[in-house]
Amino acid sequence: MTIKKPSINYRQKTLVGLLSAFGGRLSPLDFQKYLFLYTQEFQKEPDFEFVPYRFGCFSFQSYADKRRLVEVGLLTNSDDWTLAKKQSSCELEFDEQQFDVFYKRYCRLKGDALVREIYRRYPYYAINSEMADRLMTKQEVATIKSKRSTMAKECFFTIGYEGSSFEGYLNRLIKNNVRTLVDVRRNPLSRKYGFSKKTLSDTVQKLGIEYLHMPELGIASEKRQELNTQADYDRLFASYEKNELKKNKPALDKLFKVFVERKRIAITCFEAHECMCHRGRVAKAISERPDWEYDLRHI
Repeated sequence: MTIKKPSINYRQKTLVGLLSAFGGRLSPLDFQKYLFLYTQEFQKEPDFEFVPYRFGCFSFQSYADKRRLVEVGLLTNSDDWTLAKKQSSCELEFDEQQFDVFYKRYCRLKGDALVREIYRRYPYYAINSEMADRLMTKQEVATIKSKRSTMAKECFFTIGYEGSSFEGYLNRLIKNNVRTLVDVRRNPLSRKYGFSKKTLSDTVQKLGIEYLHMPELGIASEKRQELNTQADYDRLFASYEKNELKKNKPALDKLFKVFVERKRIAITCFEAHECMCHRGRVAKAISERPDWEYDLRHI
């Protein structure tokens, strides 16, 4: 009888391989830090990206993948990262030797010592840390604080998530000191992890960014079918400007009021380029107000 291999992807194999190298069990804090170092130093194209969170570098994607590994029976359903059973590198097709090299390099660093090492070498990821003041010297804390964005001038941003990881998207918001994220999708659902309304709103608020959904500025999904060329997009957006936007002055006024109050906001939708997204026309309408005297940037 043939035993079926667990169906997991390349990222999830990295999690299992790393955990296996450390004996099959790690605390959440240590695991995140080892995963960060492994992706930074042992992968040309990192499987995971990270954001500066409560205890330093953190990958939300890794926890989404952890839920999948629990589902297929490779990890236990616990707070710690714990293998449910030992898997050989042959079974899951990962490079056991590379993980062993990583283990030998970093196995002596754990807990606070591991965190300090990362904060010293990668201070950006400590800017939101609740541990930095306790662990680091005054000079090191000053270095960490210098990595925080201090941009305060009013700026209206637009941002799309097409082609971006969840963490990459979040880092764009953080590095530009965006204070409010305004979702202008009619239906804020996505098959891509992190970008459906609940996950997106919960996550950005944990990072100190306000979330606001304005579906009245969206475009109905049935109107977005069969968009194959820039001309198709231009026709759709011309109609959107002429009809929906011109008739929706209250929503545009509300958006402008939020901007004036919060000073640095970003409107968001799917497409990477604003010329292929209706958010570009929303931004254009806002910037054509007679009282407009602010910067507009697409990030």
